[in-house]
Amino acid sequence: MTSTTETGDITGTRDKDYDLIWFTEQCLSNALRLDLYTQDAERAGDQELVDLFRRAQAESRKGAEQGKRLLATRLSG
Repeated sequence: MTSTTETGDITGTRDKDYDLIWFTEQCLSNALRLDLYTQDAERAGDQELVDLFRRAQAESRKGAEQGKRLLATRLSG
């Protein structure tokens, strides 16, 4: 498998910036998905899963907020 490094010449977005954008989007997407999983667990009456999914969702939200803060400071500078 061949590996290439995209340094922004092709996409206009450097790897580290793209990585931060991707990370933030994935955290937000995960928070949304975990809301559905929590609802499924609630309907099934599985409190253990509800608790797990809520904790995971809180961590995803935390990651998204950290990513958004970093993006804001880097894009404004």
